Amino acid sequence: MPRYPLPLGFVFRSRAKEEKAPADKAPVTDSKQTRDPQAPKGRPTPKRSEAQSQRRSVASTPTTRKEGAKRQRDERRAAMERQRQALASGDERYLPARDKGPVRRFARDFVDSRLCVAEFFLPMAVIILVLSMVRVGALQSIALLLWLFVIVLIIVDSISIAIRLRKQLATRFPNERTKGAVAYALMRSLQMRRLRLPKPQVKRGERP
Repeated sequence: MPRYPLPLGFVFRSRAKEEKAPADKAPVTDSKQTRDPQAPKGRPTPKRSEAQSQRRSVASTPTTRKEGAKRQRDERRAAMERQRQALASGDERYLPARDKGPVRRFARDFVDSRLCVAEFFLPMAVIILVLSMVRVGALQSIALLLWLFVIVLIIVDSISIAIRLRKQLATRFPNERTKGAVAYALMRSLQMRRLRLPKPQVKRGERP
């Protein structure tokens, strides 16, 4: 069969279509999106704060078991030191859980602001014990009567503290949980003032 030469315009149009087709199918990328040079394609560059936090977490992770145990001991030692300082200064941030909160603080101040009979229990108990050991009938009788008198005084004073404190808590903290605060205050009243922890923050006679 005779071959007829193709027109030049048809040849150029076919090549132009073949070269244009791959360009039309190429994926469209957003030139505004930033990317980490070391990250795989399609993953945005992390923020500087995120990258810094990741580096700190990696740096703070212990590499060995021995190093992890040492770090835990150091953290416990630092926490105990902060708690000891808080017990001396009354810093609420690092106090033990049983001493935290405005209710417990008020209960401590209520007891520390008054003279409690129970705080003299230990020295009086030592005196009574010494008197009872003396082999004199009159002194032993006095020691027994003195012991009963001290016990009655402590009971009466503790009841008075509990009644007054309960009224003050109901007035000052109507919406707060006050359960256990009275018992907490009574246990504190049994301790000598200079030995109480947290340390007293109010003077005797000063209203909390």
